[in-house]
Parts: sequence; structure tokens; C-alpha cells
Amino acid sequence: MGRITLNGNDLAIVDLAAVASGASVGFTEAAVAAMRASRAVVDGAVARGDVVYGVNTGFGNFADVRIGPMDLEALQRNLVRSHAAGVGPTLPILETRALMVLRANVLAKGFSGARVETASLLIECLNRGIHPKVPEQGSVGASGDLAPLAHVALLLIGEGECEVNGQDLKAAEALAAAGLKPVTLGAKEGLALINGTQLMTGIAALALLEAETLARTADVVAAMTVDALLGTDVAFDPRIHAARPHAGQAASARNLKRLLEGSALRESHRNCGRVQDAYSLRCAPQVHGACRDALAFVRRTLEIEMNSATDNPMVFAESGELLSGGNFHGEPAAMAADFLSIAAAEIGGISERRIERLVNPSLSGLPAFLTEDGGLRSGFMMAHVTAAALASENKSLAHPASVDSITTSANKEDHVSMGPIAARQARSVVANVRRILAIEALAAAQAIEFHRPLRTSNTLEAVHAALRAAVPKYDTDRIMGPEIEHAAELIRKGDLVRAAEHTFGAME
Repeated sequence: MGRITLNGNDLAIVDLAAVASGASVGFTEAAVAAMRASRAVVDGAVARGDVVYGVNTGFGNFADVRIGPMDLEALQRNLVRSHAAGVGPTLPILETRALMVLRANVLAKGFSGARVETASLLIECLNRGIHPKVPEQGSVGASGDLAPLAHVALLLIGEGECEVNGQDLKAAEALAAAGLKPVTLGAKEGLALINGTQLMTGIAALALLEAETLARTADVVAAMTVDALLGTDVAFDPRIHAARPHAGQAASARNLKRLLEGSALRESHRNCGRVQDAYSLRCAPQVHGACRDALAFVRRTLEIEMNSATDNPMVFAESGELLSGGNFHGEPAAMAADFLSIAAAEIGGISERRIERLVNPSLSGLPAFLTEDGGLRSGFMMAHVTAAALASENKSLAHPASVDSITTSANKEDHVSMGPIAARQARSVVANVRRILAIEALAAAQAIEFHRPLRTSNTLEAVHAALRAAVPKYDTDRIMGPEIEHAAELIRKGDLVRAAEHTFGAME
């Protein structure tokens, strides 16, 4: 899958996804030099006996407790052990790898003071598929994602549990089997490994990638629904959107206009006398576009955060200083994750309304619940209920976590970001929207078939064929749950967008 080199400055979300999926990692020569320079500053401070937070003091409310030279290694080891207090489900391997590479990228910037040997062991574990078992819960996103990152740091000192090729092992066993030796943490190194926003950033970034695919898929599926409901493409005229020049709105309108070009279904009712469609059809560019613009903001924020130093204290090699600050606070990533949830939830919300129009005969002019022999058969009745349930669940999940705070560490940490909760909520919202769009796609495909022999556009016929290759027409009632999941997987992989692009060209 290639190799991603880290310098702390230009890791892209696509690179993060590649490493999460198995690509290997290395450091640039400049990153190695930066790490060595920052380590020299830490070693100099220790040698001089300077009092520096986290180097030779306690942590949090114990910041005023001085630690003697003989206890500095124990201080860092105790920090990692005590902070590995995470609970709950274990992160999926994709997200664990994202967490690991993001922390390695922070170390590569050269503001952390970690030794090259310690950072190199972290990426060696990544490259050899040794993944620490990291519980999802236990971080409030203030002094960074301390608990989750501590579970990663445990692996490097040969403690805790990990997973290798689907097998659970003790960390010491896994390292030994790979011919690797655990490190003994030097001054500040425990803190350098656990102070940062990498859990919330990693989860949110991977969710964002899928949400961007969902945004493009939503245009494709909405176009199918518009045509199946004999809607008009007039609302997608570029002159309308130029008068309100939001970038996302204009892009979505262009997609919808082009997706419907050449549709015989559209031509069949051009002079029907209907003036306007319902908002879920007519205003799709306005809603999808606002979501696209929000996702663009999320992308900018997360790519900055991925390449930021989030330590405390920070090491400035040029001046030889260690300065305490608050870059570990997760507010930027937390708010971005909340915006991600809101944007994705709105994509799902308007999709659910379109599904309602497809299955409701008083709105669609089609057979009730898109089935023949209604009564004997229920068709898409419960599929719509599932979409409604998911859309309603998203309303709770999209409540912003970042507006919450709770005091920790004896009131030292008196405002926290709740970024990890925001990121996990975003992940759940995105998964729900994937399934809502799958239901709309299947319903729209079914509805189009009631208009045969008329055909939709060549582009949408290609999408219809891709769906039908995976899920047959509903000629009779059958178990729908697995088929919804199958369609959702097509959407997750981007197959419906690719099917459209085969004749359409690149979608915006």
C-alpha cells in the first residue's frame, strides 16, 4: 500500500486513511533531526536541574511537587500506567492505527522532546501490525486524549494488551515475537506520548472521509428520487444558485442538473403544469450544499490539527526553552466533530423525507410502499420506519458535545472540550446516514421501475444497474435488513458515485 513519510507538517487525511488501512510509515531525515534537537533541550534542562513541568515535577494538581533525579524514569512509567484508565469498547484497528500515526506525526515535529528511539518503536509497531488495545472511553479532551494515548504508550514499555493478526497478546509477548525491545522512558517521554488530541482527531478524520463520500452519494440518490417522483430540474438552474453563491450549494446543483440530463422520465412530464416540488426535492442543493460547506470547514480544521504540536510543555530547540501552554485542549477538533455530526445528520434528515415521499401514494402517485399487491405485501413500509428511526437517533447524536464541560484534576482542568465524545458521535451519525441513503437508493430504484419502459438518464441508469447487480428488484416481500446493509456497503466504498462517474465524469 506504499509508505507514508512523516515530518509533522503535511500529513493529509488521505495519508491518514492509507496508514489506517495498512500502509507503512517512516520519518524524514528532517524529522529525525528535529526530534534529536528537541531531546537535547530536555536533556540539558535535566542536567542543569531546571524545574520544568512534566520533566521533573508531578502532573496536573501535582505540578508543584518536585521529583528527584533518581525518580525521573519512575515518574514517566507511573504516568503511563496511572493514565491508562480507559474503559468501554476497544477501538477498531483502523482507528487505533490512525491514533498511532497521528501521535508519531506530532513527535516528528520536534516540539515533544521524545527520543528518536522511542518514536521509532511506535512506527515499528505500526509497520508490523502490533496494535495496542485502546478503550474508547475515558477522555474528556482537555489535556489531550490522555487515557487512550496512555494505552498506546503502554505497548512501548512492554505492558498492556495488543492485537496482532486478530490474536490478543500481552504487549511484551508481541514485541518479543517481532524482535523488538520495549523502551525505558526518559524524562518527559511519557508526557510526550500521551499529551494530545489524536484520538478525537483520528476518529473524526476517518468519519469525515466517509461523510464526503456520502455528500456526493446524496446528490446521486436525490437525483434518482427526483426523477422517480417526476420532479423538475428547473430548481437546479445555475442562474438560481449564482444569485446565492455558496460554493457547496452551487456544486450540488451542478451535480443534480447534470445527473438528470437526457432523462426520458423528465421529458415525459415537462408540460404537466406542476410548478414546484416539495422542499426535500427542490431544496436539495441548498441543504446538501450547506452540509458540503460545513464538511469543507471540518476538513480544513482537522488537517491543521493533524499537523499541530499538541504537547505541554513544548520544546523549542532554537531557543533552548520549554514553555507551558494549552495546545492539548481539544476545542478545535471537538467543534469540528460536532459540525461533522450536524452536517451528516442533515444529509440523512432530508433523505428520510424523500423516502417518505417515495412510499406515500398520496405524494408519489406510485403504488403504496412501492409494492404490488399491497396488503398481501408490505413492501418498503418498514424500510422507511428504519430510516425514520435512524434519522431520529441522529437528532440526539448531533447535539454538540463541545458545549459541555466538567471540571477534572482538582479544578486544575476547569474547562474541557469533550472532543472524543463529539468524534464518536460523528462516527455513529455517519454510519446511520450511510444506511438512510441506502434505503433511499433502493426505494428510488424500485420507484423508477414502476415507470418502465421509460428510462431515467444514462448516468442514473448506470447507478440503477449497480444497485440491481447487488440487490434484486423487490418482486415480493423478503428480508430487507441484510440487503439494506449490502447497499450501505456499496455506498461506503463509493461504488454508487463511481457508477455515476463512469458516464458522468468526475462529480463535484
